[in-house]
Amino acid sequence: MKARIFAEENKKWWTLGAVSVGLFMIMLDNTVVNVALNAIQTSLKLKTSELEWVVAGYALTFGAFMLTGGKLADLFGRRLIFVIGLIIFTGSSLACGLAGGPNMLIAARVVQGVGAALMNPATLSIITVTFPPRQRGMAIGIWAGVSALALAIGPLLGGIITERINWNWIFFINVPVGILGIIAAFAFITESRDTSKEQRPDIPGLVTSTLGLFSLTYGLIEANNYGWSSTRILLAFAIAAVSLAIFIYLELHQRLPMLDLSLFKNRTFAGANTVMLLLGLAMFGVFFYVSLYLQKILGYSPIQTGASFLPWTLLIVAIAPWAGRASDRFGPRWLVTSGMVLVASSLFLFSRVGLTESFWGLLPAMILGGVGMSLCMSPTTATAMGSVPREKAGVGSAVLNSMRQVGGSLGIALMGSIVLAATGTSARPNPNDYLTGFHHALEVATLIALAGAAIGAATLRKVHHAEPAGAPSSVPAVEI
Repeated sequence: MKARIFAEENKKWWTLGAVSVGLFMIMLDNTVVNVALNAIQTSLKLKTSELEWVVAGYALTFGAFMLTGGKLADLFGRRLIFVIGLIIFTGSSLACGLAGGPNMLIAARVVQGVGAALMNPATLSIITVTFPPRQRGMAIGIWAGVSALALAIGPLLGGIITERINWNWIFFINVPVGILGIIAAFAFITESRDTSKEQRPDIPGLVTSTLGLFSLTYGLIEANNYGWSSTRILLAFAIAAVSLAIFIYLELHQRLPMLDLSLFKNRTFAGANTVMLLLGLAMFGVFFYVSLYLQKILGYSPIQTGASFLPWTLLIVAIAPWAGRASDRFGPRWLVTSGMVLVASSLFLFSRVGLTESFWGLLPAMILGGVGMSLCMSPTTATAMGSVPREKAGVGSAVLNSMRQVGGSLGIALMGSIVLAATGTSARPNPNDYLTGFHHALEVATLIALAGAAIGAATLRKVHHAEPAGAPSSVPAVEI
């Protein structure tokens, strides 16, 4: 009897290790690719708009499919959907590394985002059903620590691999890790599904939301290639408007909607999601273009570029947990508001950089960005989760995570359209033209961050948090 109890106890922690492998790969891909962008562009002769799709395509499908991924995990089994997502992610990573041109790389990145969207919602729900309440907090803490570790080492690891080996290996490295994760999932994860209520994927909602978001992103990224008034771009924006309107109509009338719009009747929940959307909108494009600025304009190597982001990422890892605790004690309003103001200050400082800039000249903007994002992310997540009923914690978290990813993909497209308006579509733009577009994009991002600060001050209130592990949530409720 004791031996069986000991074996079951050990298996729980091996289960945590198995899901952490998948989680680490997902979070690492959010940061590791940015440092390799210049090498990818040079190697494959990508236009800037194609390079934007490499990052935005992944973020967009990740965000668009996340709600559906959670529903599929509940319906068909969390281990099954986690493994399917891991197989898709691993296979598409191999395709990314083998890509010989922009079309294959972009397509593989889009598919990679689908794999991440299937994996990510299952990770925390597997932990929820595996660990008893007395151990759940520790397990979720380790889960969050894995996210933080991937975030912190991603830029530097990407720089080392790109410079010392080849950019292809930032994707190839996922293959053996993914295979190990698949084996571990079958060996250690016990299958589970949600049998407490009816589950059904919202296919019409998925189709209309995905079509709308892709059309909007396409219009923003390709507008400078075809012209803002061209039939192609106007048609893309029209399709986006109609598709998203139909999506909202469907979600309001579906019996089991993908997105429960009634949650947005809560002012605090709506405000937290708007802040997260604006944070993604302001910051994802900045990471993209600051990385290119460091390498194309300042001549940094990939390793130097990755190391330059360390102050930013390490500050997030160090301060975000404290910010979450402070939000519980003092409320989120002024933490988030001051955080967004610091983010805006960081963006404004970046908008003033020149053609020659030392690392020490960039450091204040990096520090302000790291502290600002730390003060925003955990309190915003905790507030959103505390403002929804416990039985809807999984859906609430999925909406918040989707907002961040969708905001990020649209942010890359928006910043890119501003930069390309100044540089044209050349892969090697004039440095002065690039800097002009870069400055204008950062100024717009500054205004977006200030809007987020105002919305945070007006809407966020202290709430009693719904325990994220209280129900078999299908998506992460804790975010670093």
